[in-house]
Amino acid sequence: MSKTNQIIVPHLWFDKEAKEAAEFYSSIFPDSKITGVTTIHNTPSGDSDIVSFELWGQKFVAISAGPFFKINPSISFTVNFDPSREKDAREKINEVWNNLSEGGTVLMPLDKYPFSERFGWIQDKYGVSWQLILTNPEGEERPAIVPSFLFVGDKCGRAEEAIRFYLSVFKNSKQGLIVRYPKGVEPDKEGTIMFSDFMIENQWFTAMDSAHEHKFSFNEAVSFMVYCDTQAEIDYYWEKLSAVPEAEQCGWLKDQFGVSWQIVPSEMDEMMSKSTPEQLARVTKAFLKMKKFDLVELQKAYKG
Repeated sequence: MSKTNQIIVPHLWFDKEAKEAAEFYSSIFPDSKITGVTTIHNTPSGDSDIVSFELWGQKFVAISAGPFFKINPSISFTVNFDPSREKDAREKINEVWNNLSEGGTVLMPLDKYPFSERFGWIQDKYGVSWQLILTNPEGEERPAIVPSFLFVGDKCGRAEEAIRFYLSVFKNSKQGLIVRYPKGVEPDKEGTIMFSDFMIENQWFTAMDSAHEHKFSFNEAVSFMVYCDTQAEIDYYWEKLSAVPEAEQCGWLKDQFGVSWQIVPSEMDEMMSKSTPEQLARVTKAFLKMKKFDLVELQKAYKG
């Protein structure tokens, strides 16, 4: 099976609303659709829906797996409304903002800011945070949806270190923009990252430090799936990224910054979506026992 062109896929953890949230997002973003729904049984959370969907060309996965983790703004999604790509970018940003606002919480009002003609940061009714921005078409083009890391609390000041680390671990990587905080913007420290973007595995991400008081930090509710074609790739990412032994479970790990990753075989999607109920049950049973995924064992379970 050839690798999906998107190797790193954001994964959202919901209590019960994965399907409902995916349908909601697919209805408000352009070029969006649900691509698959699988229900796995007998997990520690009971039956879990796994929903794959695409928003404006960016792949996502969502799972309903119980009230264990709550999504917070430490990882958000920046949505670039680019007037050079969208003729009605300004109307579109207002429309998406209004939809996401319904039952949501405004973190920064949709308004004019020194860095943008029109920008707003909203946490929607499901808890997912979106930074909507009318981009200046002068700059280098960026994708419509970009995952964004906010380094706060004891992680504040480590954005640059994290970016360097991710650039060293992943292939097809490059540093984009770096804007540092100037003097005199306390509590933010001069020289820390006000905004930066970087590309890993041909995908853009942004990162920033914030020394303001935030009541949240990175957790499992938003993680990143890394699709691997071989056991060697699985081993490589596991060894490079895993920094918290007690967090290792079912292909999940936590890195030194507290960000959660899932190192998964590319074949996994096919095993989950194209299997008989018996196959799915065997694969689920096999992977629930694993920390790092063992591709051969999973294939054996799948074949029976």
